[in-house]
Amino acid sequence: MNSVYDFTVKMPNGKEKSLKDFEGKPLIIVNTASKCGLTPQFEGLQEMYDKYQEQGLEILGFPCDQFNNQEFDNIEETTQFCQLNYGVTFPMFAKIDVNGQNEDLLFTFLKEQKKGLLSKKIKWNFTKFLIDSNGQVVERYAPTTEPNKIEEDLTKIL
Repeated sequence: MNSVYDFTVKMPNGKEKSLKDFEGKPLIIVNTASKCGLTPQFEGLQEMYDKYQEQGLEILGFPCDQFNNQEFDNIEETTQFCQLNYGVTFPMFAKIDVNGQNEDLLFTFLKEQKKGLLSKKIKWNFTKFLIDSNGQVVERYAPTTEPNKIEEDLTKIL
């Protein structure tokens, strides 16, 4: 695999979606959780999406339940929670694993492109990856990095 556009992911309804649909657009890919102390980051992500969507930005949210079971069991609960509480309009996908034996291949690729501080593993919810319009990983951000701290790097690739 050469870029994120080579991957297919699952929508909340179980249908597959090719990331080629986002080709030529900068992306922020983030593993999310609805019941985490970092969940308010949805607000900042949505603000960034509102601000830069017309310039091509897409934010792709991937719910994950691997960190202290902080995600709803039912994906419909997750999407409703995000929409009702944070006004999320960017695409949310099916719940995935980001580490381990069943990790999603997209996250395997992302982690190979940009390691974390001490390891490749995703350490917590809201790890964010900035992807340029060629589908290449530009940067990886820690879970505690607020979305507005990504903005300077984002504007360089818009």
